[in-house]
Amino acid sequence: MRRSFSRLLLTSILTVAAIQAQQPRQFKPGFNLFSKEQDIQLGREAAAQVERQMQVVRDPVLENAVQRIGKELSSNPKAGNFPYSFKVVNDKSINAFALPGGFTYVNTGLLSAIDNEAQLAGVMAHEISHVALRHGTNQASKANLLQLPAMIAGAVVGNGGLLGQLAQVGVGLGFNSVLLKYSRDAEKQADLLGAQLMADAGYNPLEMARFFEKLSAQGGSRAATFFSDHPDPGDREKYIEAEIRTFAQRNYTEGDPRELSNIKSRLGSLPAAQQGMRSRGSSPVGTGDPAPSNQFREYRNQAFSLGYPSNWEVFGDRGGAAVTIAPRAGLVQDSSGGGAVGYGVMVSFYSAHGNYDRPDLRQDTYDLIGSLRQGNPAMQVSGGERQVRVNGRPGLVTTLSNQSPLGGRETDMLVTVNHPEGMLYMIFIGPSTEFGRLQPIYEQMLSTLRF
Repeated sequence: MRRSFSRLLLTSILTVAAIQAQQPRQFKPGFNLFSKEQDIQLGREAAAQVERQMQVVRDPVLENAVQRIGKELSSNPKAGNFPYSFKVVNDKSINAFALPGGFTYVNTGLLSAIDNEAQLAGVMAHEISHVALRHGTNQASKANLLQLPAMIAGAVVGNGGLLGQLAQVGVGLGFNSVLLKYSRDAEKQADLLGAQLMADAGYNPLEMARFFEKLSAQGGSRAATFFSDHPDPGDREKYIEAEIRTFAQRNYTEGDPRELSNIKSRLGSLPAAQQGMRSRGSSPVGTGDPAPSNQFREYRNQAFSLGYPSNWEVFGDRGGAAVTIAPRAGLVQDSSGGGAVGYGVMVSFYSAHGNYDRPDLRQDTYDLIGSLRQGNPAMQVSGGERQVRVNGRPGLVTTLSNQSPLGGRETDMLVTVNHPEGMLYMIFIGPSTEFGRLQPIYEQMLSTLRF
């Protein structure tokens, strides 16, 4: 009797273990310094910036198709209960991206590349999974463990939007941003959770793997755009097949071929698509961000006050002396992943010798240029210098040239002036091809400087 009971108990344990082994994997978001509400806030701010820089398609057939599929996938509790939205953007690169909080965009280039509706659902389920697992803010948290608490706190107490605060530590919206460029582990998680979302919605999860494999095999610049921020974790079809074996048996669909035909036909009626999305937040003046307004606001701290265009923003500690004034699109990530100013104004103080009783403006200016060149080896003096009066004090204007984070060269107008706290300097920055349009505004800003 005891032996029979033991055998029965062992059989029950093995049965339970077998059932558990066949259950779909469960995924949870990792370490994160952001709250879920801050994910949504960040995504909403970023979406507003994206839609100023990209052409959102207003076509009911394309909009309805993407929104219908997105709603089917995101209504699943596994999607994290974020306020998802789904829009189409006119860009011929094969890509899609989702911002924190669920603001999701599908390129027209992706719609032209799919073979069936299930492949579109696969890419969208993959992006929804990145949102649900909060991969963007998870990676930002790990990369900026020391700086982020102060940045987030500053946004909470009203020192500018959350996206503006994060720009100070190099967290922007470019393809190289930690918010949108994922690790291979994150890609695999998004594949597996995405497969679950697809299956629950009735789509064949293998179509996700087949589409990614198709892109990889085709290569080319359009496919390279996708893999630039979605690194291939390898063996996609194999591990997605293994995950499918844990699902309850059901019939899958590849979608309605008539719907796919409608999508393809509507694409042909759209205006010419963009060549490919630039780094978001990195468009030059006049292409993605409003030209600087002639209406000015005033920035003031304990050391100085300064007028600036009303449609630009102040980034940095408003109580301190070092600030950057720029449109949001002027703040980008440089090649090393740090923050850079594509166009705008940087203001700070410099003391070359620690004793400012006997300042030598010209010598101290060139000491400053030497210090700037240590972190900017491509910077060089490109024009002559001229003397000016700044709030009644002698100043010096030196024209510099540097490599622009927007691509090509930039012009930097360095203005230096003596001040009791040290030499105040202002760097007016802009792409060389655009600087002629910016300079009158910069000269007007300089005329408003008061100590």
